[in-house]
Amino acid sequence: MFAKVAEERSFAAAARALGVSVATVSRGVSRLEEKLGARLLNRTSRQLALTEFGRSIAENASRLYRDAELTEGIARELSSRPRGLVRLAIPMTFGVRWVAPIIPEFLLAYPEISIDLHLFDAAVDLIGEGFDAAIRIAILPDSSLVARRLCRVSRYLVASSSYLDQHGHPEHPHDLIGRNCLGYAYRAQSDMWRLSNAAGDEVSVAPAGTLRVTNVEALIPAVLAGIAIAELPEFVASEYLRDGRLQVILPDWHMQEGGLYFVTPSAHARPAKVDVLADFLVKKLSDPAWRWESAT
Repeated sequence: MFAKVAEERSFAAAARALGVSVATVSRGVSRLEEKLGARLLNRTSRQLALTEFGRSIAENASRLYRDAELTEGIARELSSRPRGLVRLAIPMTFGVRWVAPIIPEFLLAYPEISIDLHLFDAAVDLIGEGFDAAIRIAILPDSSLVARRLCRVSRYLVASSSYLDQHGHPEHPHDLIGRNCLGYAYRAQSDMWRLSNAAGDEVSVAPAGTLRVTNVEALIPAVLAGIAIAELPEFVASEYLRDGRLQVILPDWHMQEGGLYFVTPSAHARPAKVDVLADFLVKKLSDPAWRWESAT
């Protein structure tokens, strides 16, 4: 404030340039004088003049002001241009299958952006661990985060034909009790399968089986081998449902539909690099190729 007053020789002109009130500038300069222990300006009703002490520091003050303006301008440019590093956390299987293949297209479109891609099935603490964004599948525990829905994600209970030939087709969710039902450690709703039908009936079943995993991909060999039933998200199950290696069991019962979300710590002052990545993922994943055609 002092630098601007010294340049303009006017509290009013300095206030206009800084976008604050004249009183704010006057109080700011007065506090600076108190801190330094000497007067910087001689004020009269008609004019404003620098004291000898004021002249001695005015040049340095102006240089600091120019440096601050330059720094602010650079910061604004960086935040408005899509450039820099984006730290992104994604569930392992989804990231490898559906995000990694489209990342090259994004990097070619935005050569000044680099991505630090972390693949975790467990939900990460975006703020605590310094992530710019994450993709989450129906797991939104922190209400302070901002979530942008990319698409729906259906889930299915599946088994192989060999399993169903040997153990029979379950006709009601209660028929799952006592069967070998494989578990996934990072389910959004703990260790319960919640199913509903068109009549509005709801049933919850606690799966119990001989295998529990922290990555859904690890369930597939056991299910294909015909030893168990498992819950799989559509983006994993669809290829096996299309070619008949797996079948949906209890087709008249449905698991709660989840969503795929792009999550950030805040929507305020979000850098351009994060916004363009969000827009790219919305474009690529809003109508995904993994949709199972028989599921309507």
